[in-house]
Amino acid sequence: MNLLIAVTIGLLTACGVYLILRLRTFPVILGLTFLSYAVNIFIFISGRLAPGLPPIIDKAAPGYTDPLPQALVLTAIVISFGMTAVLVLMAIGAHLGAGHDRVDLRDDAEAGE
Repeated sequence: MNLLIAVTIGLLTACGVYLILRLRTFPVILGLTFLSYAVNIFIFISGRLAPGLPPIIDKAAPGYTDPLPQALVLTAIVISFGMTAVLVLMAIGAHLGAGHDRVDLRDDAEAGE
């Protein structure tokens, strides 16, 4: 199970980095989303969740599950959703203003060289 999670995190990170290096806005936004998913899974798994144990300290329970990674991941999901919405709006505005969705800053005259 740990190998499957490690491979999933690595695959999401590799796909995210690959998509961020593209020259169009949609793949860049999708790459940032994949990276945020990879980080969320990493934080969630690093919390060493124990199934069946309560998130609060109880004298009757043999242990407890740390609720901090769950709270961090929930907060990160909300922040990444807001970030994605802002990036999509900026990409739409740039496309309407410039007529294309390229990410690089070269002029059209330099692009032909």
